Amino acid sequence: MNGSKHASATAGSAHNGSGPVVWAAIIAATCLLLLVFQKMLWLVVPFLLALILYYFLYPPVKALIYRGMSRDAAASVVTLVFLALLVIVGIALMPWVARQIVDWQNTVERYAEGGMRLLDASLRALEAHWPTLARARLADTVAARLTQGAGSVGDHLEPIAIGIMAWTPSLLLAPFLAFFFLRDGRRFKRFLSAAVPNAFFEKTLFLLHEIDRTSRAYFQGLINLTVLDALTLAAGLWLLGIPGPLALGLICAVLAWVPYVGSILGGLLVVLVAATDFPDAPGMAYWAVALFIGVRLLDDFVYMPLTIGKSLELHPLVTVLMIFVGGAVAGVPGLMLVLPVLGVVMVIGETIGLIVTDPRLMARHRHARALRREQASSDL
Repeated sequence: MNGSKHASATAGSAHNGSGPVVWAAIIAATCLLLLVFQKMLWLVVPFLLALILYYFLYPPVKALIYRGMSRDAAASVVTLVFLALLVIVGIALMPWVARQIVDWQNTVERYAEGGMRLLDASLRALEAHWPTLARARLADTVAARLTQGAGSVGDHLEPIAIGIMAWTPSLLLAPFLAFFFLRDGRRFKRFLSAAVPNAFFEKTLFLLHEIDRTSRAYFQGLINLTVLDALTLAAGLWLLGIPGPLALGLICAVLAWVPYVGSILGGLLVVLVAATDFPDAPGMAYWAVALFIGVRLLDDFVYMPLTIGKSLELHPLVTVLMIFVGGAVAGVPGLMLVLPVLGVVMVIGETIGLIVTDPRLMARHRHARALRREQASSDL
């Protein structure tokens, strides 16, 4: 009888803990954290990269621990091997990168000219069907503005190079942080759990486990989303006959990690390639635009809820709406960070809600405090 009462109380607590008040607090905390993270991107970005490295390198570390190696030694060996492989791959790719750097300016200029030709042809076609646009000389005006503002490719190289140099020291933190995640992760969990009252110890262990599971699920969902996007785009580009469909699909899928902004850049890249490689067939670029819009709709309303949203156990409506909220609150960084931040805050908020609304846990905590006060004053 008592067991059934306790079970019903627990179920009622779970229901109340995930109610509208808790969810309002979760959304408010997510928005506040996005505003803070927007000011700390120099630390947030390498921290996220370090988490990806951690989940990538943890399986070999665990395998070495099972073979009898200590956690410190296993983390050191795996990190050193990873860095060594990274250096070897970098050295092997240096000749190819050097060749691409020599030719990149001509390549960029060629694709930019192809895009300009497509834009001019499209505007001329609109003028032929709309006399108002023809009288306004829309095509000539746009061409003149683009010519004035474009400049040379070298003019745009300096800010890009400065940005890369500014971010390099911060990005080097990623393997450093990943190493300490691998080596000291459990120590940090013990440190946090030791500061929690004994009545909430089990819930704290559950909370830490769920945060780890949520972070792992997000990055696994992100990888699945990238694969789906790349394969869908590659299949469509292959059917259209555009060269390099797999490479283009993969680049666009990676750019789509930043919702909307990355998608626009990926779509622009595909259109430029289609316009340059098929200068006498502007319809190919229009088909590429239609394909990209279709894939983006699939991504936002089907793939993302089925991968990242499902991994985080979020309703598809919440997933889509929070992406818009993240962009409105923190711009491009908010678009990129809103789902992982929401997933972690959701776990913390729901667990705290379960604790606060569980009368048995709160009673245990009050009783433990009373016993400590009585013990502290017993010999006075």
